Amino acid sequence: MTDEGRPQPWKDRLSTAARQIWAKHDFDSDGWLPLWRHMADSAAVASKLWDEWLPSQVRDQISHVLPEGEDEARTLAIWLAATHDIGKATPAFACQVEQLAERMRHEGLEMPLQKQMADRQRAPHGLAGQLILRDWLVQRHGWKERSTHQLTVIVGGHHGTPPSIGAIADLARRPELLRTPGHEQVWATAQRELLDAAAQETGASDRLGDWTALKLPQTAQVLLTALVITADWIASNPELFPYFPGERGTDPERTEHAWHLLDLPQQWKAEKPEGTTTGLFKARFDLPAGATPRPVQEQAVEAAREMTGPGLMIIEAPMGEGKTEAALTAAEIFAACSGAGGCFVALPTMATSNAMFQRYLNWLERLPGMPEEATSVFLAHSKAHLNRDFTKLMGGGHRLATDTDRDSDDAPANRQAPSELVAHHWLRGRKKGMLSSFSVGTVDQLLFMGLKSRHLALRHLAMAGKVVVIDEAHAYDTYMNAYLDRALSWLGQYGVPVIVLSATLPARRRRELVDAYTDTTGDTDNHAVESAREYPLVTTAERGRASRVHAPAASGRSTDVTVEPLDDDLDVLADRLGGELAEGGCALVVRNTVARVHEAAAHLRDRFGDGAVTVAHSRFLDLDRASRDEQLLREYGSPARVAELGGDRPTRHIVVASQVVEQSLDVDFDLLVTDLAPVDLVLQRMGRMHRHPRGEEQSDRPPRLRRARCLITGVDWAETPPRPVRGSRTVYGEYALLRSLAVLRSRLEADTDTDAGPDASPTMRLPDDISPLVQDAYGGAEAAPSTWQERMAEALKAHEQQHARKGEKAQTFLLNPAGRDGRGLIGWVDAGVGDADDTQGGKAQVRDTGESLEVLVARRHADGTATTVPWLTEGRGGLPLPIDAVPSPRAIRALAASGLRLPYQLTVSGAVIEQAITELEAEIVLAWQTKDAHWIAGELVLFLDEGNRAELAGHTLHYTESDGLEVHRAD
Repeated sequence: MTDEGRPQPWKDRLSTAARQIWAKHDFDSDGWLPLWRHMADSAAVASKLWDEWLPSQVRDQISHVLPEGEDEARTLAIWLAATHDIGKATPAFACQVEQLAERMRHEGLEMPLQKQMADRQRAPHGLAGQLILRDWLVQRHGWKERSTHQLTVIVGGHHGTPPSIGAIADLARRPELLRTPGHEQVWATAQRELLDAAAQETGASDRLGDWTALKLPQTAQVLLTALVITADWIASNPELFPYFPGERGTDPERTEHAWHLLDLPQQWKAEKPEGTTTGLFKARFDLPAGATPRPVQEQAVEAAREMTGPGLMIIEAPMGEGKTEAALTAAEIFAACSGAGGCFVALPTMATSNAMFQRYLNWLERLPGMPEEATSVFLAHSKAHLNRDFTKLMGGGHRLATDTDRDSDDAPANRQAPSELVAHHWLRGRKKGMLSSFSVGTVDQLLFMGLKSRHLALRHLAMAGKVVVIDEAHAYDTYMNAYLDRALSWLGQYGVPVIVLSATLPARRRRELVDAYTDTTGDTDNHAVESAREYPLVTTAERGRASRVHAPAASGRSTDVTVEPLDDDLDVLADRLGGELAEGGCALVVRNTVARVHEAAAHLRDRFGDGAVTVAHSRFLDLDRASRDEQLLREYGSPARVAELGGDRPTRHIVVASQVVEQSLDVDFDLLVTDLAPVDLVLQRMGRMHRHPRGEEQSDRPPRLRRARCLITGVDWAETPPRPVRGSRTVYGEYALLRSLAVLRSRLEADTDTDAGPDASPTMRLPDDISPLVQDAYGGAEAAPSTWQERMAEALKAHEQQHARKGEKAQTFLLNPAGRDGRGLIGWVDAGVGDADDTQGGKAQVRDTGESLEVLVARRHADGTATTVPWLTEGRGGLPLPIDAVPSPRAIRALAASGLRLPYQLTVSGAVIEQAITELEAEIVLAWQTKDAHWIAGELVLFLDEGNRAELAGHTLHYTESDGLEVHRAD
């Protein structure tokens, strides 16, 4: 060691006994770290995080309740980081490494052998530290025990779960786990010395008396817990902070060297944008020559500038109106005012997140206020490693995103992305990735804020320092909305600016969002929010102030859509498409179930040929799904996007798709045929037709298709009321479909409903009709004719029961709202779900999706050998997968990217899914269950034969590159 003869303030304050208490040990090297050293390291890291990494928006949340503001808050944070592991100064912890325990016994810190402490698991060191710190505050500084909880629980919860009342009481009855009987005074003295040193070295000793009157808000407690966790993780990395004996044993060199190695990117410091909205948009986005912002964009910028503090903005505008650009511009304004250090854009699905990511990067490249060195960026979903734009940020795509428990400290090399945007090596994985400054991902990342789960404080810290943008807010059901509303409640408490986007938001839901953010549920002052019927509409809300609604002018863009019913018959569909596409054109056929997609595609191929029909749905391998999304954009995107991607719009083609096309994908078709769906989703699907100008008055489209036409099918029109097909009723519920029919009936041809009235017209004008249709469908007024009443009443009853069930189910793991100031976070996530992540299983916790099962797909040949499936592109197909050895890294990555979620037929009941898992587990390749194959270790693999078929749980599975997975009962 190199510290001989040099002053070491922490160590010099301690007795020999206190110096021998250990905190870290490596069984391989036998290196160790004294507790005092780890306390000093953690405090030093916390100071660096506070000074150089935490956004001011977060620091302000902690500082505003302390008399001396930020300086005092900084002291508090560093002191808590210093004390977080004091629970390791106990016999229950120290007995785990006998040679280190023996050194402590030699200094009078007696303890039993580990095997003699059968109940030591009742004293996890976080909980033990909470009690030791409590006693020290009470005995040394005159605190009342109740007042200590708001600070000590941060120590108790630094491993991700604040202790419960029961656990605290249980340990309090076992003092021998904290101090060995007969040697209590020696242990108490050592614990006191360490805590005294922490208070002196951090400056907290001068403030502890004043803090007895502190009423720390629970929001601040959460953020401090997250800061302590982060500091502990960094200080626990032996590559940054080497164990003894070793180099870099003294301060400040030890900390400075570690911080340099970590190279954590600083946060964005937004600059308040000046000038006109037009100038701002031209500087941030690729506006065509002569273009100006649309009225709703102008209004969003103006409304953002008028707000007095952090708040909620809801932007309602038609599809393709530029809501995303309006939101990002407002986010920049909000961040400059609030001190946010980044931005998170939440979208409904992985596909929509991927589609947004490149647009987001383009915005970041033009954003002022970025750190000079680098800015951290993260794509937040479980398949991010398949996104080329993201893998470039990780170093040219040479590896998959690393998990929290497999962190790498090798800086990315050969960056292909702009040098200032990086997926930082430490800020990756399911627990740390969202701590990056800028992120795009599925809305689950936001919903997890409301889910009782381990390390929840880190999720709160990740959001508390950002501006949050929530896209497609209409896309969530009752279950998801319960978590979204709770997340909004906490975001409002944190002072996080939030921007919500939707083209089809019901007025009642608009008010619920405002109520959740401002904590004004039931407040009559928000009546204007719900009663507003203008469209487009911008709503702003701030806590403690009256909400406002702004009605910008329409942009002048409008599309007349002829809406017609179409019999649910495949020959009728094929005949109609044959006539409509006689002169060419691109048609989109949207079905509500994958089974109907396959059925329609097969029939249409018989009529038009295999090359004339493409299928898109969710039952493709991950790599195939990504390729299919790219193909849609390359062939059906805007003219500029098609040219950019080197694509070519087909002369005549039919895409048969499920709901994967209805959200956030910028695709443009000439004709739409759609199954009946809730009216907001029908409107979203219409937004994928005639989305972009193609010549003057759409003159570049085939003559017959220059007028937008939507054909609605999936309904038995002969019944009264018309009856949606079974699959649609299963997916959406009959009530929502009947309400949709009720408001659309006046737009459908009169011969389908003699009660439609003399003013019925098959023409719908968009965007003018969007808001009236949505509000009528989701409002309380009855919209259906009298002949529908009996069926409507039955459907309403079932709908209300389902709504109540979802709401009740969501309460099971729903986080409570923030409690009163000064109340400790004890039991904050009691009865929670454990770890939460964005895998399919994790998503099921915040989405009412039921059981799910995901597999990796490979091919097994007749001779027993295995390979990746042969059609994968970029050299990933047909790679050998030896069953007696670890495959090559390239083959492992290709197999890991061949994930497939099995459909409901294989997860419909517990018995079926158990049988499926049992059969898949019988195929596990033992040679792959090693750390050298960690991307596929533990995963279930579905082996297809050379005909791309498999038998599983009484079902026959058939996969094709063109159609994805089809499943049929084996009998």
